[in-house]
Amino acid sequence: MSNRLKAATSPYLLQHAENPVDWWPWGEEALAEAKRRNVPILLSVGYAACHWCHVMAHESFEDEATATLMNANFVNIKVDREERPDIDSVYMAATQAMTGQGGWPMTCFLTPEGEPFHCGTYYPPSPRPGMPSFSQLLVAVAEAWGERPEELRSGARQIIAHLTEKSGPLPESVVDGAALESAVAALYKEYDVESGGFGGAPKFPPTMAVNFLLRHHERTGSDLASVEHTAEAMALGGLNDQLAGGFARYSVDARWEVPHFEKMLYDNGLLLRFYAQFHGVTGHEYARRTVEETAEFLLRDLGTAEGGFAASLDADTDGVEGLTYVWTPAQLAEVLGEEDGAWAAELFQVTERGNFEHGSSTLRLREPHPEDEMRYERVRRALLTARNGRPQPARDDKVIAAWNGLAIGALAKAGSRLDRPQWIDAAARAAAFLMETHFVDRRLRRTSRDGVVGTTAGVLEDYSCLAEGLLELHQATGEPRWLADAITLLDLALAHFGVPESPGAYYDTADDAEVLVQRPSDPTDNASPSGASALANALLTASVLAGHDQVGRYREAAEQALARAGRLAAHAPRFAGHWLTVAEAA
Repeated sequence: MSNRLKAATSPYLLQHAENPVDWWPWGEEALAEAKRRNVPILLSVGYAACHWCHVMAHESFEDEATATLMNANFVNIKVDREERPDIDSVYMAATQAMTGQGGWPMTCFLTPEGEPFHCGTYYPPSPRPGMPSFSQLLVAVAEAWGERPEELRSGARQIIAHLTEKSGPLPESVVDGAALESAVAALYKEYDVESGGFGGAPKFPPTMAVNFLLRHHERTGSDLASVEHTAEAMALGGLNDQLAGGFARYSVDARWEVPHFEKMLYDNGLLLRFYAQFHGVTGHEYARRTVEETAEFLLRDLGTAEGGFAASLDADTDGVEGLTYVWTPAQLAEVLGEEDGAWAAELFQVTERGNFEHGSSTLRLREPHPEDEMRYERVRRALLTARNGRPQPARDDKVIAAWNGLAIGALAKAGSRLDRPQWIDAAARAAAFLMETHFVDRRLRRTSRDGVVGTTAGVLEDYSCLAEGLLELHQATGEPRWLADAITLLDLALAHFGVPESPGAYYDTADDAEVLVQRPSDPTDNASPSGASALANALLTASVLAGHDQVGRYREAAEQALARAGRLAAHAPRFAGHWLTVAEAA
């Protein structure tokens, strides 16, 4: 059957448009249908590059018997988390509160009013220890709704009340020099001295935390060994595509060897900016090479015809994770010949046993500087040409305002530092596209695709990250238009996202946005900066660039925002990296 997702602009929703499941997009019509039928809502949230989203889709959403169960007992709603981060935020908080963990695909059962009463992530088609099959879960939830709906409704109301209580503004607390020193000490306690980064597997690039440590070193002269170790481990490891540039979303192991292969725009924007700053401080040649390869990846593989940047490349190719990227010694020899193939196998650590599936290996450099640079470049080009002949991962080509803001700022910064005017020009083209296409009726829209803007309202991170990027572009070009556009976005953010009774605190959705069961407000820096920390940074930057009549207002607003981050920085500095960087700048 062809469901209601046919008209979607999200590539993720379009992937499900031919499912036998009778999917609805999120909206009043879907909630009204649940109320009319008096059945629960099954909310499924994911994104196009997500491996396990594809797995669950193939196992369950493409299965006729499972779809029949879903259609008979639920109103089924499919949401792209990248398009609707507000919906994702509300129900991810509920999922984490109920289960102690989160992830995607996210599977939530809601009352017809949208209140969650049972949440989880991926469910398999067959039972596993401690986990029912998806079909068993569907039957159990449907029976519970039929037998005791008021009990489920009461539990859902309690969950929302709990989340609302927990999501209030953080108390005011100072982020001064002592707080910054304390954050540095706390980060070092969690540091992986063997492999770099923080914590164990899976290991995400701690870009904002190491950027803070780098900025702290610039101000105080503190030790930089942990930053250097992490920067080199990520750049030389399997997390970084050694042939085409571009970083994967995370490493499944603690040693940066085997990536989860999707490549996200936000990661590469953040890492490009970090390595540009890192190269400026250290002068390391491998850091310069990483900057150039990451920038070229953005332009070549994520650039769109309209000038913006696409959201991501898929983790899978033809349903197989890593198919495009991994090698065996025999494959290297086939492309390069026996002598160069053996040399490349040693250089990139490709062994007969392999470190991935079926005896294949990810490519990892042993040393930051290959001894024979000319041979290295020749081999690398030959392997990339051969790899380009393989099946390629799909691209989610929607343009997201916030992530494009990160890319614009990174390209402008890197282009200035390495004297690459073409990168600055690319940043300017993206900025012009965003302001001409996404800025509609004096407000920012979150997404576009093929040059056509979507209907989803921009959230705080869209205004903040785009303003950050425009301010960086203004500094790289001297063009007044980018400063003026940034100030427009900042003034709109201050007017529509603040918590009225708590100066310096911000909601993630505007005061006139769609009303959900909870108004999200998450100040933590996660895979990308929080909307509030990005706003604080943009306000601080604007306070030294804007006209004299604005300087004091923006500085005060930046300091008020920073004053809400002290407790977060003290208790969880890994999730306050951008806040701490802003505090260093202040």
